Amino acid sequence: ILGLLCSSCAVHQKVGKPEHTAALISRIAFGSCGNPRKPEPVLDLAAAQKPDLFIWLGDNVYADTESADSLERRYRELDARPEYQRLKKTCPFVATWDDHDYGWNDVGRHYPLKEASKEIFLNFFDVPKDDIRRTREGIYTSYIYTDAGHTVQVIVLDMRTFRDDLRPYRGEKIDTSRYNYELDYWPHDTADSTLLGEKQWKWLEKQLEQPADLRIIASSSQFGITYNGYEAWANFPNEVARMQSIIQKTQADGVVFISGDVHYAELSKLTCPKTYPLYDLTASGITSTWGFATPNDNRIEGPVMENHFGMLEIDWAKNTLLFKIIDVAGKTRINRQIKLSEICFGELD
Repeated sequence: ILGLLCSSCAVHQKVGKPEHTAALISRIAFGSCGNPRKPEPVLDLAAAQKPDLFIWLGDNVYADTESADSLERRYRELDARPEYQRLKKTCPFVATWDDHDYGWNDVGRHYPLKEASKEIFLNFFDVPKDDIRRTREGIYTSYIYTDAGHTVQVIVLDMRTFRDDLRPYRGEKIDTSRYNYELDYWPHDTADSTLLGEKQWKWLEKQLEQPADLRIIASSSQFGITYNGYEAWANFPNEVARMQSIIQKTQADGVVFISGDVHYAELSKLTCPKTYPLYDLTASGITSTWGFATPNDNRIEGPVMENHFGMLEIDWAKNTLLFKIIDVAGKTRINRQIKLSEICFGELD
């Protein structure tokens, strides 16, 4: 596979080798927010789809602790779940974390046990001892899946290790009539506030310089939504703008986002003036549920409030991408297809 990737040698001399490589894939399942102390039938439904890959988007367990022993115990509970083991036998896993399996609710870079949490995470997901994540800060990583004709890139972000504290909402002037709940947070207005941190941003730009037909950016927090007073990329508008700018600068075709965290599913479409539209399919609720969906001006499908998982299905013959959400009853609730040509810079000319 590395030989196939190096057919464009000038590019790879510039950006370096991908961090992980494997054969081309076309069916990617994903989910988040699962409590292993509860039955997880959604995982069996995901296994039945025979995906080529499953992406864990965070809150893979709920520990909310400063005790490494307690966190390890929660992971052991997930490992003991027969649904988890059946899915593990079906396809490979890649994973990131979110607050409840990193530390506690909404915590960022100031979590005191983040190195211990990282070690437990890497061991649980069988990350090799020589993997670069063992020696650098954070758990971000990337994967290339390719054959002679097509390439899928999976970019897994770390939304916790480097993230600044969220800015509390303190009654700033805003029309609150559309919110039937108390607002927790308010967007940062300083350019130095960060979600990803400078090292991860520089790494991400290099990843986007690599050739690929489809790029799946896995983010534990929602990227494509509008401000709702809860945790999301929208609290760091400078970071959203930086993401758009880097996609434009690198001319990276085929970027889509998948996300978790909120305990419901939806498909968002963020219109960008200098790039193609950026889609974000949120799948959040392996076991968790929520009483309502927050306002989101970018929502084009959903919300789905029942437990569920997400799917991305690529038809290489037709060059299409299908966004799917399948609920705990096995019913397809979101089923939106786009052409890959809709998410590339060639269509903007």
